[in-house]
Amino acid sequence: MIVVQGVHKRFGDVVAVDDVSFVARDAAVTAVLGPNGAGKTTTLRMVTALSPPDRGVVRIDGVDVAADPVAARRLVGALPHAHGLYTRLTPREHVAYFGRLQGLDAEAITRRTQELFALLDMNDIADRRAEGFSQGQKLKVALARALVHTPRHLVLDEPTAGLDVRGIRAVRRFLVAERAAGRCVVLSTHVMQEVAALADHIVIVAKGRVVAQGSVDELRAQSGQQDLEDAFVAALGGDERL
Repeated sequence: MIVVQGVHKRFGDVVAVDDVSFVARDAAVTAVLGPNGAGKTTTLRMVTALSPPDRGVVRIDGVDVAADPVAARRLVGALPHAHGLYTRLTPREHVAYFGRLQGLDAEAITRRTQELFALLDMNDIADRRAEGFSQGQKLKVALARALVHTPRHLVLDEPTAGLDVRGIRAVRRFLVAERAAGRCVVLSTHVMQEVAALADHIVIVAKGRVVAQGSVDELRAQSGQQDLEDAFVAALGGDERL
């Protein structure tokens, strides 16, 4: 379980995240939604120990992320918004490198690489250098290296952006399977169809603050809207806040 309690993050004069709190439970998908610039990515970076909060706390299975970031990172598979691939490495080399960083032996890395490349339909690019990859191909590599150590918690920023239909369906099937296996999944996405199909709990953020949260049905009831996209817009205060 991931507990985010009162986190705050400022960059100079700009308050990016202001007192955000939510709980992401095991065996559930928690979707963090909001318009561009709402603070979603900054929040996820604090959850994954990439950026410490100015105040507030994030705990992953009781581990204080800011106090022990190394232990926290071992519990999480993180897909950041910026994929940051090494262009001279192949996907196989990327996954092997991250597997070694997570303490996996060669046999475990080979087995897990085969599983992930089959899942994400990556065998055709497995041994090509990443330079020149499409956005979708880069995303697949970033996903594979995030998942190599079979983490119990997944924090994914736009996990299907740039993927084709087959890739999107594969990722969705994977997330459903991870939830069924008891994993805690936190994702940020702009695709409402994805949220409606996957999310058990939704957190809507605007201007760095949580403006609504609950299940799909709860958000519909709170807003008086039957369509999830309309409920999302209503939570933001209407189109003028988008």
